[in-house]
Amino acid sequence: MPPMPAPTPTLRVVLYGAEGCHLCEDARAVVVAHLASRAAAGAVSAPLEDVDIHTDETLTRAFMETIPVIEVGGALLELATSAARLRAFLDAALDAVPAPPETCP
Repeated sequence: MPPMPAPTPTLRVVLYGAEGCHLCEDARAVVVAHLASRAAAGAVSAPLEDVDIHTDETLTRAFMETIPVIEVGGALLELATSAARLRAFLDAALDAVPAPPETCP
């Protein structure tokens, strides 16, 4: 089994959603499973941060009609409701991150 890489410290996956949004819950489940799968395979992964858009008026105005929204490194996927689109978006965004340098013992 390949070693699990540490998450890239400055990289994170953000899920903008709202409490009670079933589409957001579905998107979160896909993201969590895909990030775990990537980490288990030794690919670049990142921690997931959930942001409730209702905690910020600017976020509410920006994303109310398009949640769930996924952000990775400044790239956004709005209306993230397709599991295939979510996985492809995550792979493209995370695979663009340079791999951390290997350390010698």
